[in-house]
Amino acid sequence: MPVRPTTSLSILILACMTCLQGQVLAQENPSAYPSRPVTMVIPYTPAGPVDVDTRVYSQRLSDAMGKPFVLDYKPGAGSTIGTAYVAKAPPDGYTLLSVTSTLSTNPALYPNLNFDTARDLAPVSLMYTRAFVLLVHPDFPAKSWSEYVAHVRANPGRVNFGTSGAGGIYHIGGAWLHSEIKARVTYVHYKGANPVLMDTIAGRVDAIPSTVFNALPHIKAGKVRAIATLSITRSPLLPELRTVAEQGLAGFDYSSWGGILAPAGTPAPIISRLSGELAKIARTTDVIKRGEADGTVMVGSSPQAFRELLAAEIARWKTVVKDSAIVLEE
Repeated sequence: MPVRPTTSLSILILACMTCLQGQVLAQENPSAYPSRPVTMVIPYTPAGPVDVDTRVYSQRLSDAMGKPFVLDYKPGAGSTIGTAYVAKAPPDGYTLLSVTSTLSTNPALYPNLNFDTARDLAPVSLMYTRAFVLLVHPDFPAKSWSEYVAHVRANPGRVNFGTSGAGGIYHIGGAWLHSEIKARVTYVHYKGANPVLMDTIAGRVDAIPSTVFNALPHIKAGKVRAIATLSITRSPLLPELRTVAEQGLAGFDYSSWGGILAPAGTPAPIISRLSGELAKIARTTDVIKRGEADGTVMVGSSPQAFRELLAAEIARWKTVVKDSAIVLEE
């Protein structure tokens, strides 16, 4: 006589079958996606740059795909709270992550994350990139990139290099830059990008990295001097300012970026459709012009290109953080 499964076992079997059926339907009918609203998690506070940039894409995704793409803010712990939420969400395409380049620095800075960035998240597309520039106070002796390199090498530890916080992107970017040119500076840590920029203008700090958009009014006013572009390509707002790569530091690319990811295991057709729509949005005239206004280059990359960028940056920042003995501020 056959043995009847227990009630709990029956429920478990039914739940597994339902889950598998849902995945199969999502894979077999990608044209039906999305059939309900999609949540885009932003692991930062509202009203910041990420919020603004994500809205540009989310509104157009809603129009193109026929369902709302709703923003949900989950800030905290250097963006790791919101990121962990998405990493553990069902891989059905209805929970996405909008994040910046902190995604690539966090594995080096937070050794005890409860998720694995490479394993638990599936890149969909880059949204944009922004160039960084190297700024100095007008009284700083160096007026060019070559002079800057010569000066910091000749004065080890005597140049004060400002950052937006210990372990932040200004800090680890600066550490990478100076390790590449084999020079030593003294890092001065602030609580944010604006305070360190103001103190550079005041002459209390010698040099800092900055986004072009934040620095441009002060460059034009002569309050700071732009030495070189730190990103691999020149900024549309400062097209005449050469990159450090053009000036001998081959391959150096210190940029900020924003991108969209999904939980690992999200069906490939859904990833592909989202990536394709994001690429179309990035190529529209109004989106391009909006980006140009603040020095942002809109990007609609393939999932593979984004995956390769993320892997390369995670490996790089782990090396930089370890070699420079960088720790987060308490």
